[in-house]
Amino acid sequence: MALPNPVMTASGTVGHGTEVGEYVDLAALGAVVVKSLSAEPWAGNPAPRLHEMPAGMLNSVGLQNPGVEAWIENDLPALEARGARVVASIWGFTVEAYSKAASMLSPVADRLVAVEVNLSCPNVEARKDMFAHSPAATAEVVEATTACARPRWAKLSPNVTDLTEIAFAAVQAGAEALTLINTVMGMAIDVESRRPRLGAGGGGLSGAAIRPVAVRAVYDCREALPDIAVVGVGGVRTGEDAVELLMAGADAVQVGTATFFDPRAPLRVVEGLERWCRRHGVTQVRDLRGAAHG
Repeated sequence: MALPNPVMTASGTVGHGTEVGEYVDLAALGAVVVKSLSAEPWAGNPAPRLHEMPAGMLNSVGLQNPGVEAWIENDLPALEARGARVVASIWGFTVEAYSKAASMLSPVADRLVAVEVNLSCPNVEARKDMFAHSPAATAEVVEATTACARPRWAKLSPNVTDLTEIAFAAVQAGAEALTLINTVMGMAIDVESRRPRLGAGGGGLSGAAIRPVAVRAVYDCREALPDIAVVGVGGVRTGEDAVELLMAGADAVQVGTATFFDPRAPLRVVEGLERWCRRHGVTQVRDLRGAAHG
């Protein structure tokens, strides 16, 4: 797969992409990764859903989305009109739900760059443990999503004992790439009301605070799986942040939480990466891949 540059938006942080298109030329990004889609519409979690932290953000949006069918009809054409290369993201509470979402995307497969399989979702058939917390469950979902007819990127959770074991299971099951990482589990409590800050209680921590976690995850998975494609995500705000993840072993990066503070952040990362490469005499971004491994 060839992209014009290695910087994308991160799923769930720019809606379905057209909103940030008011500030950024979407065609100037490597790709736009849309908010995760389920087979049917889903209302998400109760408010409040977001809480700003000193170095990032807690969120518990709960994967609210209009469903695959409505997205294809209403959102995909708007992204295409802006020249975006589109990566769809899918999720479900069951393996069957993932399979259905993947199948629903197959008629528009030629309009997508890839499908990111968001495995950091509660598995209701296993007492709400996340799929991404189990090698077997991860493999089962990846195998069940072949009907999308596009390269699949397995988006994994850092909230596990051995991420490389989960990553290996995803690759063995047919994932063409890994997206590392999703949010880190967290919580904030209002000391005046003595209640959680988020309507659902806990949530996912994203932003600058988790970039070292992402760097470590990318580094370890590159070491364990030297030939697999890796997309690094977590706390990317600048060109230098992107370089760090590339040197850890990523082939590309995604920009997420930074867009809440600056909608132009993804394009600023592209420009910052270009400046860094010029200053350091780097003519091909791929030359940075895994440079920290020696």
